Amino acid sequence: MQAALRRGLGRAPRVLRAAEAAPRPRCAPPAPRCWSCGGALPGGAGLPRFCPDCRALQPPAPRPDLFRLLGCDRSFRLDVQQLQRRFRSLQRALHPDRFGRRPPKEQHYSEQHSSLVNKAYQTLLDPLSRGLYLLELNGVEPAQETDCDADSEFLTEIMEINEKLAESKNEDILEEIETLIKDDLQEAKKLLAKMKYFANLEDKLKNKKIPP
Repeated sequence: MQAALRRGLGRAPRVLRAAEAAPRPRCAPPAPRCWSCGGALPGGAGLPRFCPDCRALQPPAPRPDLFRLLGCDRSFRLDVQQLQRRFRSLQRALHPDRFGRRPPKEQHYSEQHSSLVNKAYQTLLDPLSRGLYLLELNGVEPAQETDCDADSEFLTEIMEINEKLAESKNEDILEEIETLIKDDLQEAKKLLAKMKYFANLEDKLKNKKIPP
């Protein structure tokens, strides 16, 4: 299983190069305005924003950075306590119960923000979903179960483990499976943590190619 994980993540640098080669817009988007009073909004796209003039809650961005939303660095290693504190703080500020007397549009935005914060917390709290999200941010799409190039040995091993879990009630076998899964998860964590180094090297290479 570990060899299959290495082969899967080995494609990451090529995907990153393709993502960086895509054309990028040159024109800056128009400055955001409050939906309620039309006033100019401060920076911080993707974060929950309140209008400085009328204090109306603004809608969430379409695809916010979940790490930034919860005040974390883009890293596989997270301070779980910091994550929990930020989550609770945002939920207190954005919970729909606090907007019961506000306009319907603002109530709707509160529900969207609250749902987004819950999603961000669950995504970053779980190591697997956190690692997959890091890959997504770096332009790497995780392989699907139906991919034609999926490693047959890896898929066979997964099927065998599923069969043992479905049929066996033997504690020794279950403990053996648990140990195997923990070992593979630790290896996966190490491989995913290397993604930031791949991204850093890609940035350096891109800067080298930019003419002076």
